[in-house]
Amino acid sequence: MITTLPWFSGFPLYLAPMAGVSDKIFRQLCKKYGADVLTTEFVSAEGIFRRNERTFEYLDFDDIERPIGVQLFGADAGHMAEAARRVIDWVRPDFIDLNFGCPVNKVVAKNGGSALLKDCPTLASVAEAVVCAVRPIPVTAKIRIGWDGDSINATRVADVLVDAGIAAITVHGRTRAQRYAGDADWDIIGQVAAGVPIPVIGNGDLCSAADVAKRSRETKIRGAMIGRAAMSAPWIFSQTKHYLATGEIVDSPDLCERWNLVLRHCRLAVRQWGAEEPALRSMRARLMAYSKSMPDAKRLREKFSRVSTLTEIETIAEENIVRETTGGPGAPWYRAIETKDQTRAVAVS
Repeated sequence: MITTLPWFSGFPLYLAPMAGVSDKIFRQLCKKYGADVLTTEFVSAEGIFRRNERTFEYLDFDDIERPIGVQLFGADAGHMAEAARRVIDWVRPDFIDLNFGCPVNKVVAKNGGSALLKDCPTLASVAEAVVCAVRPIPVTAKIRIGWDGDSINATRVADVLVDAGIAAITVHGRTRAQRYAGDADWDIIGQVAAGVPIPVIGNGDLCSAADVAKRSRETKIRGAMIGRAAMSAPWIFSQTKHYLATGEIVDSPDLCERWNLVLRHCRLAVRQWGAEEPALRSMRARLMAYSKSMPDAKRLREKFSRVSTLTEIETIAEENIVRETTGGPGAPWYRAIETKDQTRAVAVS
């Protein structure tokens, strides 16, 4: 029997599990902006067996993130089943998600991730073993449309997963060979959604609320998963919900709100690391992503590539807001920008 997932009473928006991105801090920021369902960064079954310290960090989440799933990868059915049991015992997620889509070489080389798209018997054995091991906790899976353009088999893989007892399937509309290049194939995603009796979540090239609405109209997907677009604009979730409900496009947050989000993210990272310099170094790539939603992004990227203190981030924020908002006619008004020590007024026209 396939366990149902209650959030499919509506059209849930998922935050994609992205390695090095979908940590607890970012998940909670996206939840604040309306993400319905969260999933951890993928976790190695072997790391769980070794009780690797980093693995335990990946499993950490707070109740405010629910519903949340833990995503596992591996190719040994017995090990995957035991790893899933341990995860359930340790952290009690709302579901387990199986990664059959990761294109990264070090994962594929161990027959994990998207490598299993070429080996349906092993994929089936892994899915069946995990479903049996954790029942009645639901198990979902994420796949790509195939290994390469000559072996697109997402509809067959989906049937295998349904037979194994998987409760929902996320389909990323690219092959493993494509990685993240080229266009996602929504025709294939649509075929999968129309061909199975369980919810299908569409993923790939969802860059705006209008994109999600278009794919929802054109296919039978029951939800959408947003990844890279959320890295630069986590408010995409609230915008999408509003658009789906009303047909109205909501403006993005103003510059001050976007900068306050960046500052909050940086402060939380420093608190987690316990030291500014390594925390801000780890944040540089994330800051690059945020810069895509900012004016003068090229200049910001140059500055972000060297930041190592919160004070530097606060100074860059203030300079950017003043430069972009005080050039017009009329006297400026003032908007609060949050700093680590105080709330500071910044001139805004």
